[in-house]
Amino acid sequence: MAVGAGGKKGQVTPHMNVTPLVDVVLVLLIIFMVVTPLLSKQFWLELPKQEETKTATPEENKSVVLTVDKEGALRINGSPIPKAELKDRVTRYMAARPDKVVYFDAADDAPYATTVEAMDIARQGGAKTVAILTKKVVQ
Repeated sequence: MAVGAGGKKGQVTPHMNVTPLVDVVLVLLIIFMVVTPLLSKQFWLELPKQEETKTATPEENKSVVLTVDKEGALRINGSPIPKAELKDRVTRYMAARPDKVVYFDAADDAPYATTVEAMDIARQGGAKTVAILTKKVVQ
């Protein structure tokens, strides 16, 4: 009951109760504070270090490079290879290499299904890492 209000004597004046509103706002604040750190996504990317002082000659470069051209033809180190022989060839290359890395290069307009299938076959052939090349390979 309000004392000294301008209303009639003995009449109760209405007051807004903000306690439930404050409770709800504080609960929402706590929920957002807990959920916000969980929303950040991290994507770790390992980029190869590029040496600018020394350029490797084809004899020194013993990397295995799997290439898919725009027609979907597969090549390993520049030599064409049928898809049926890809797994066996990669298995032979990986048996001689301690790092088990296949570098993968595809043309921009290469068929998507063929590129994914080539990477899967390379993994089945024993490649532990399929590294995507960011620059074109000179062959």
